Amino acid sequence: MKTVKDVMTSDVSVCQTSDTLFDAASMMKQENVGAVPICDESGHLMGMVTDRDLVIRGYADKNPDSTPIQQVMSEHLYHISPDTTLEEAGKKMAEHQVRRLPVVENGKLTGIIALGDLSLDQKSDHAAGVALHDISERPELH
Repeated sequence: MKTVKDVMTSDVSVCQTSDTLFDAASMMKQENVGAVPICDESGHLMGMVTDRDLVIRGYADKNPDSTPIQQVMSEHLYHISPDTTLEEAGKKMAEHQVRRLPVVENGKLTGIIALGDLSLDQKSDHAAGVALHDISERPELH
């Protein structure tokens, strides 16, 4: 059975805890992503910031571009290990209503897996469908 490490993105761009809203927004544009993990200098996962976080907790609250990213990032994160099965990853995404999960080993970010990654694998396509259905059922999250 395939595991998260078989389909995860391992070359993940991250922001440092000292970066700003502008740095995160620029990285999202450059990398064409909607979420960026936030790590300390040692690569330990500290949080995650989404495009929605930037808008709702950042710009809509009239925070300037120079605001430290730590002020708007989500610190309560769900994550998984690289050895987690794709089925388990899909269940965790559905359970916690998330579209992507950081992959962490020994406290350090090693990758990220997105709902779309699950759908690329035929055997985990069902898990991706279940996760998407469960996420879509909660309109208050969108």
